[in-house]
Amino acid sequence: MAERVTFQIDTDPPARLDKALARDVPEDAVLSRSRLSRLIVEGAVEIDGTVVTDPRARVAEGAAVAITVEDAQDSHIAPQYIALDIVHEDADLIVLNKPAGMVVHPAPGSPDGTLVNALIHHCGDDLSGVGGMKRPGIVHRIDKETSGLLVVAKSDAAHQGLAAQFAAHTVQRRYLAVCFGVPDANDPRLRGVKGTSFEPGNILKIQTLLGRHRTDRQKQAVSFQSGRHAVTRVRIVEPLGTPAVAALVECWLETGRTHQIRVHLAHCGHGLIGDPVYGGRQKLAARAVGEGGVAAARAFPRQALHAATLGFVHPVSGETLEFAADLPEDMAQLLRDLRRQG
Repeated sequence: MAERVTFQIDTDPPARLDKALARDVPEDAVLSRSRLSRLIVEGAVEIDGTVVTDPRARVAEGAAVAITVEDAQDSHIAPQYIALDIVHEDADLIVLNKPAGMVVHPAPGSPDGTLVNALIHHCGDDLSGVGGMKRPGIVHRIDKETSGLLVVAKSDAAHQGLAAQFAAHTVQRRYLAVCFGVPDANDPRLRGVKGTSFEPGNILKIQTLLGRHRTDRQKQAVSFQSGRHAVTRVRIVEPLGTPAVAALVECWLETGRTHQIRVHLAHCGHGLIGDPVYGGRQKLAARAVGEGGVAAARAFPRQALHAATLGFVHPVSGETLEFAADLPEDMAQLLRDLRRQG
């Protein structure tokens, strides 16, 4: 059953129709600018009784707008039963603890068995439609081999509200990682790495641009000429080894770019243990962590990175929510192995 949304264009409308609609559409309609643009192209928008299909068209102050919004359609992505570790769920969103090895969204090479497949099965009719489709709203992602917390929208209102918080960098995200070496302010080498500085409390700040690698388009790379602004902060939680040759560190993001923590720590010479892409060829000394520690680090099958905490304002209720997820067993075992001597 279609819904008809009607309203008038307010004073001094933007030059483009899609922008004017996004500004003036009633909040309870929960229509994003991208959704409005699609509705315009689909012929679902009337201005003063005439269908307009160009999102760039001009619209006058006081014009009467009528938008026909069809019921959300079923997604083409197949539902699949996959056990989920659900930390929180309500009518608008769901917070999950994603295991390492799970892809978030179907893509070439991973057509199914993803988190989205699992969520469509789990949520069923509770999905109220994101962007006109009955599917979960993915507002951020973590890499396939990274474990930890992820929030997903179940409604358009939650999707827009969460997306706005991620765009404004107000979502609180902290990761735990195990890296080679110890990123300490007393290390003179680190102070010579471009883009790095130290803040009070021995907190390493890494500030660079990030963009596609020039020769390997699957990788990200640090740049100082072009790319997207990226800031990572790193705090030592526990040095590992005697002498310390690795560390459990806490990382938090001021920005959220693809592979950001992995690339930034590798840039500083502290790549993550188990990272096949950015970890480099670093090795641990048996005299520091024992043969067992060396073997555990060498055999660790993924980047040792876990999204441990997540905090945001609920986009519908306005409540501040904070969640935490313990280290998964594989990383906990890695730490035990690195703490052993001999």
